[in-house]
Amino acid sequence: MAEKEINFVTSKEVSSSNDIYIESNNQPTASELKGFAKFKDGFRQARVEDLGIDPNISDSEKIAILTANSPLSRSLKNRHLQMIAIGGSIGTGLFVGSGTNLNTGGPAGLLIAYCLIGTMIYCTVQSLGELAVTFPVSGAFVTYNSRFIDPSWGFAMAWNYAMQWLIVLPLELVAASLTVKYWDSKTNSAVYVTAFYILIVSINFFGVRGYGEAEFVFSLIKVLAIIGFIILGIVLICGGGPVGGYLGAKYWYIEKAPFPNGFKGVVSVFVGAAFAFVGTELCGLAAAESANPRKSLPKACKQVFWRITLFYVICLTLIGMLVPYNNERLLGASSVDATASPFVIAIQNGGIKGLPSVMNFVIMIAVLSVGNSSVFGSSRTLAALAATNQAPKILGYIDKRGRPLAGIVLQMIIGLLCYLAASPKEEEIFTWLLALSGLSSLFTWGSINFSLIRFRRALAVKGRDTGELAFTSQPGIYGAYWGLGLNIAIICLQFWIAVWPLGKSPKAVVFFKNFLTVPVILSFYLGHKIYTKNWKFFIRAKDIDVDTGRREMDLDLVRQEVAEEKAYIASLPFYMRVYHFWC
Repeated sequence: MAEKEINFVTSKEVSSSNDIYIESNNQPTASELKGFAKFKDGFRQARVEDLGIDPNISDSEKIAILTANSPLSRSLKNRHLQMIAIGGSIGTGLFVGSGTNLNTGGPAGLLIAYCLIGTMIYCTVQSLGELAVTFPVSGAFVTYNSRFIDPSWGFAMAWNYAMQWLIVLPLELVAASLTVKYWDSKTNSAVYVTAFYILIVSINFFGVRGYGEAEFVFSLIKVLAIIGFIILGIVLICGGGPVGGYLGAKYWYIEKAPFPNGFKGVVSVFVGAAFAFVGTELCGLAAAESANPRKSLPKACKQVFWRITLFYVICLTLIGMLVPYNNERLLGASSVDATASPFVIAIQNGGIKGLPSVMNFVIMIAVLSVGNSSVFGSSRTLAALAATNQAPKILGYIDKRGRPLAGIVLQMIIGLLCYLAASPKEEEIFTWLLALSGLSSLFTWGSINFSLIRFRRALAVKGRDTGELAFTSQPGIYGAYWGLGLNIAIICLQFWIAVWPLGKSPKAVVFFKNFLTVPVILSFYLGHKIYTKNWKFFIRAKDIDVDTGRREMDLDLVRQEVAEEKAYIASLPFYMRVYHFWC
């Protein structure tokens, strides 16, 4: 890898309203500027102070130093991270995609797939939490791959993750415009696409605080809507709706249910279920921009368990009892067609007027939330790539308010693809765009777990243990192995489905639409190997750096604090110990 050329300046840090300014001594300080001059100055590039990087250190060590000293704003508060963890990734994968999955896998297949993916997600977020609390670096898990596994794999995974989010924005903008057709089918979709585009641009130019506040509101709306649906669903199943009549498990006993397409149908649901959890890892990406990751991130990681249990498992159990898998509106529905949402169908079947519109509004909010998250995810990943000379330097432009401006601008340019919605080839174009990132999250999650496995191995080889860590994964190393193993299994099963699709004969087009992500990742990986001429396939445990990038370097003090915290929790009543474990 070519060495990163860094221009350092003498600098001083001025904190104002939780934004980080790193300014040249030759320029006026932020406090001296007012009005438009202060606004304009906020867009100037921030400069990191001279890190004195040794040119002879390894690529992985350079990455650790550069990303640990990123000038991203650290203004996310605990409530932001909590709500991002609880409701941040709830979007079309749950509200709309679950309908297609119900039709394919049946009510039992739907539950099995989402539960298994849920256990994997829980283990993955816990693994990410341990790494992110210890090393709250810019770019988070996309840099852990280069640090603990292999620089080439890190390069491939970082671009894989950036591409995933770059593609998501135009898809979600089109999906949001389609939800409006529920009320207004006459107005051209481009009008609503433009309105939503401007909204997301505005939010992200307020920086990480804008993202955090927007996600807090979006997630709160989604959480309240799901809680309301759970209560309503129970009432409808028990026969308390306007239509009346006890439903119970009636739709589990119709023809071919609960597994209409057998084992292959259940396997087909796995990728759809994984799509519903995309974005769960964003709480780890946000760690570098939180005020106190040691306190806020562990709580956010624990909240994921409740989201999986309450929002996914309970909701989908109710959906399987309220909507038959062979409902006509579920047949051939796309992943962005809000009218095919099983949530909307369930309410309409219950004979409740007005509420379907409310649920459709929630779906629109969920779609915008994912679109907003895509800008956050891609811009931070691109900034981390640029910091390590794995992307054009301009993408590493971070302004004085901690905004990765170049990454945000690139995302918004690619977001203009949303206007392809007016093209007669719209569906084909977006199918191929989605194919580029279809399996991206599975590779991302598997790599997070493998990074923890390698980190723990490095600690053991160096004669150290987890006592020096402020937070450790609750399922531990076994959870990391489960998360990694399940991701590999799902990718292999997806290869089977891609070659021999459900109800279709093998076709090259179908294969690439389901498996295009894999050759793209291999191209990045092998291309980096050839360019750097580094043919080592992994970093040996004894060579892994387990110290650079930590915010808390006094390990003896950390050990003492961790021991005191454990002793305090052990002294609490049983119910309080249970609360601390899960919350």
